[in-house]
Amino acid sequence: MSADSNKAMIRRYIESFSGKPKDEDALRRFVADAKLREHIGMFEAAFPRYELSADDLIAEGDKVVLRATFHGTHRGDLMGVAPTGKSVTLPLIIVYRIADGKIADHWLAVDRMELMRQLGVLPAPTAGAH
Repeated sequence: MSADSNKAMIRRYIESFSGKPKDEDALRRFVADAKLREHIGMFEAAFPRYELSADDLIAEGDKVVLRATFHGTHRGDLMGVAPTGKSVTLPLIIVYRIADGKIADHWLAVDRMELMRQLGVLPAPTAGAH
């Protein structure tokens, strides 16, 4: 597949779940990576119908880089944190490796400390702190 067709596939993949209930058929259609399926399941349970807004998609070869913004409301357990009902907004970057028309691997960079701050688990940084 070309870089452009890989980007188009990632766009369709994001559109298949962003703001919608978990769709196992769509996951099977787009994702071969078991770790990614598990990650999506964990976040869908904690933030039902979360949204992922694509800010940038960059592709080269078999890789697609997504710079996105995550939006969700914490309604289920997340890593031992009981539901808070708080809404969170986080920037993230994911690198996807595409093989045979599916996501075969992924690498995620997200500020988990900021997530915990927005959930109220960690205090906000104080002014002037380094």
